[in-house]
Amino acid sequence: MCRLLAYFGLPVSLERLLYKPEHSLIVQSYQPREMTSGVVNADGFGVGWYHSQKDTEPYTYKNTLPIWNDVNLPSLSRYVESKCVLAYVRSATPGQALDFANCQPFNYQQQLFIHNGYIENFRKTLHRKIRSVLTHDFYERINGSTDSEHIFALLLSQYQINKHRPPEYALRNTLVTLLEMAKRYQVQASANIVFSDGNRLIASRFATKSPAPSLYWLKDDLNFPKSVIIASEPLFTGNWSACPENSIISVGEDCDIQIKPI
Repeated sequence: MCRLLAYFGLPVSLERLLYKPEHSLIVQSYQPREMTSGVVNADGFGVGWYHSQKDTEPYTYKNTLPIWNDVNLPSLSRYVESKCVLAYVRSATPGQALDFANCQPFNYQQQLFIHNGYIENFRKTLHRKIRSVLTHDFYERINGSTDSEHIFALLLSQYQINKHRPPEYALRNTLVTLLEMAKRYQVQASANIVFSDGNRLIASRFATKSPAPSLYWLKDDLNFPKSVIIASEPLFTGNWSACPENSIISVGEDCDIQIKPI
C-alpha cells in the first residue's frame, strides 16, 4: 500500500518536504510504520508541483526506480520551491506493470492527483464497470492499467458532468460510485485521494471496510507556518490529526480546513 504526501501554503523547497523530516517520504519508502499491506514502497515514485509565480500547468517528475535510488532528485529538490506539492511512493499491486504510465501523480490540465488504496482484483472486477461510466474524453485519456488512474478518470468525468458544482461534490460522487460498485460485485476498495488545481487541496480517507488506510493532517506547524500538510504517516513529531474515516478534507486558499463525512 503506497504512501502519499501533499503540501499547501507558503512556498517551500522540495528538499525540506521530501528529505529533511525525520520520517520523510524517503524514509517511508523503505521503513513505513502504518501500511496495512506490503513492506516497502520500492516500485517507483512521483512528485508534482505548481510554479510559485507563473499560472501554468503543474510539473511532474517520475521514475520507476525506488525513490532512494534516484540520483537526480536530491539535486533537483534543492532548486525547486512551490506553494503546492503532491508526492507519492509506490507499492505496486501484484501483476501491475512497473512503467511510467502507471506512475503517479496523474495530471490533466491544472489537476494533479495521487491515490493510496486499491480495488480488490481490479482487472477481474471493476475495471470494465468503471470504464463503462466514464465520459468519452477521459475514457480516451487512460494510458496505464492501474485502478488509481481509472479512479482519476472517474473523478474527472464526475467533475465534467457536474462542472457547476464544487470539486468536493465530484469527489463524493466518485467515492459513492465506487462504494455502490464494490457492494454490487462483492469486492473491497479503498481510496485515500488528494487532488489539486494549485489553489487548494481536496482529499479523502475512504474504504468500503474499516480500517481505511492511514491519513493525517497538520496545520501551521512551527517548521511549516501558514501551511497544511496531508500525509499517510506523520513526517515528524507534531500536532498531527488523524483524518476521520470516510470523510472529505478540503483545504482552501487561506489554508482553512473543512472536514465532512461522505
